[in-house]
Amino acid sequence: MRWLLLVALTVQFMVALDMSVVNVALPDMRADLGFTPQGLLWVVNAYALAFGGLLMLGGRLADLLGSRPVLIGGLVLFGAASLAGGLAGSPGLLLAARAVQGVGAAALAPVAFALIAIAFPAGPARSRALGLWGMA
Repeated sequence: MRWLLLVALTVQFMVALDMSVVNVALPDMRADLGFTPQGLLWVVNAYALAFGGLLMLGGRLADLLGSRPVLIGGLVLFGAASLAGGLAGSPGLLLAARAVQGVGAAALAPVAFALIAIAFPAGPARSRALGLWGMA
């Protein structure tokens, strides 16, 4: 059970970190890739819109296909999009990579939450696990 909690916490941390850490790099992205100030907003919003818009679909896919395939698929998609975003040489490629990262995150987040609900029985153990998940 501890490894499931570790997986769920790691996934939640990755999803939340990727939403916010990009803000630190925005000035460098503007200089290196030639973004306009309005274009920089889309670096953050491309991820947020894809993530928020597809979150329920990610949960439904996990219901239909199972948690494991959706978790693995989400991790592969998220990782590949992260690599593509890191290697992006143009604003359009970076925005596309950020949107695909959001799609991967939308698959990951509901599975991470479901792992906790499945692995821990109702009571103090689940409450503690959910508290750690919320903290991540």
